[in-house]
Amino acid sequence: MNCIEFTAGRCRSCVDLLQPYQAQLQAKQLQVQQLLAPFEPQSVLPAVASAEQGFRNKAKMVVSGTSDKPVLGIVNAGRTAVDLSACPLYPAAFEPAFTLIKNFIQRAALTPYQLEQKQGELKFVLLSQSQHSERFMLRFVLRSKNCLASIQKHLPWLMQQWPELEVCSVNLQPVHMAVLEGPEEIVLTQQQLLREELNGIPLYLTPQSFFQTNTAVAAALYATAQQWAAALPGQRLWDLFCGVGGFGLHLASSAQGQVRDLTGIEIAPQAIASATRSAAELGLTAVRFQALDAAAFAKATAQAPDLLLVNPPRRGLGTALCQSVLVLQPAWLIYSSCNPDSLVSDLAVLSKDYQLLKVQLFDMFPHTQHAEVLTLLQRRSA
Repeated sequence: MNCIEFTAGRCRSCVDLLQPYQAQLQAKQLQVQQLLAPFEPQSVLPAVASAEQGFRNKAKMVVSGTSDKPVLGIVNAGRTAVDLSACPLYPAAFEPAFTLIKNFIQRAALTPYQLEQKQGELKFVLLSQSQHSERFMLRFVLRSKNCLASIQKHLPWLMQQWPELEVCSVNLQPVHMAVLEGPEEIVLTQQQLLREELNGIPLYLTPQSFFQTNTAVAAALYATAQQWAAALPGQRLWDLFCGVGGFGLHLASSAQGQVRDLTGIEIAPQAIASATRSAAELGLTAVRFQALDAAAFAKATAQAPDLLLVNPPRRGLGTALCQSVLVLQPAWLIYSSCNPDSLVSDLAVLSKDYQLLKVQLFDMFPHTQHAEVLTLLQRRSA
C-alpha cells in the first residue's frame, strides 16, 4: 500500500507498513501461537487475511486548522496537523465525503477546538459507512451547544449535496482532554439508525454503538463463530458484551437451520434496542436482549448456558467474571478477543477447568500490531 503521509514521515499510525502484508500476517500468527502455546491448543487455524487498503468502515478525524481551512486527520507527535482525507485505508467514497464535510465546516463557521488553548468548538468528526447500503453516518463532536444551531441551519444543504448521508448527530464532549466523545448525543436527522447486513443478518448501528472497523473480516469472524457453534450440542446460549447482536444473532440462527435459545447482555440500552429489532426482523422468538452489566448478570444468574460467547473490550473479562464462568460451568465457551494479552490473562484463570480447542486469528487491522483472536474452549471432564 502506498501512503504519501507515511512516506513523508507525517503519519506513523500504520507502524508495520514497510513490511510486506504476508510477512505482517505471518508475524501476527507466530505471536498468537507463542502467546497461547502454554494452554496447548488442539488446533491453530490459518489466519484470516484482510484487504490491504480500503477496508475501514469508519474514520475518527481530529479537526484542526481553522473554520476557513479545516484539517481532518491527526495531530502527530511533532504537534503538526496532518490531513488524512485521502488515507488509503478508507474506501473511495470517503474522500469526496470529507470534502463535503470541510465545505460544511466552512459554511457553518465551526471553529476547530484547540486543546492547549482550550478554545474552539469542533473537536472530532466521526464518519461511518454501511458496506451493505453504502449509506453514511456522520457525527460532530463539540465542546458545547454553541454551534448546534448553526449545524442545524446548514444541515439541509449538506444532505442535499450528499444524498448518501443517512444519519447525522452531535455529540457533546465538554471535558478539556483528548477524550473522543461524551455521553450526550443529539440526533439531527429523522433517521437515527444505520443499517448494516453481514451474512444475511441485519444489524442496526446507533451513533454510539460499537461495531467492528473492518466489515469484511467481521463477516468472516461471525461466520466462523456460527460454524463452530453449529457443531456443538445444547440449546441455551449466552452472548455477553453482545453490542448490537452480531455474534448472538449469527449463532441463534445458524446456516444449518439450528435455532438456539439466546440471551444477549450489553450495558448500553440503545445497542439492546438495535439487537432486539434485528431479532424481530429475523423472526427469532427464543431471543432476549437485556441492558445489564455482563459481570453482574453472570454472577447473579444460577442456570448456566450450554454455550457461552464473550466478546469483551480490550481489558478482557477480568478475574471476577472469569471466576463467575468457572462457577457457572458452561459446557462450551467461544471467546473473541481484540487484545491477545488480556486473553492470555483470562485463559490463565479459565484453563483450570477448560481446554483450549481452537484458535484463529482475524486480521482486522492490517499494518498494525493489533489482532482479533477467536477461541473455542470445552469444559474438562470431572
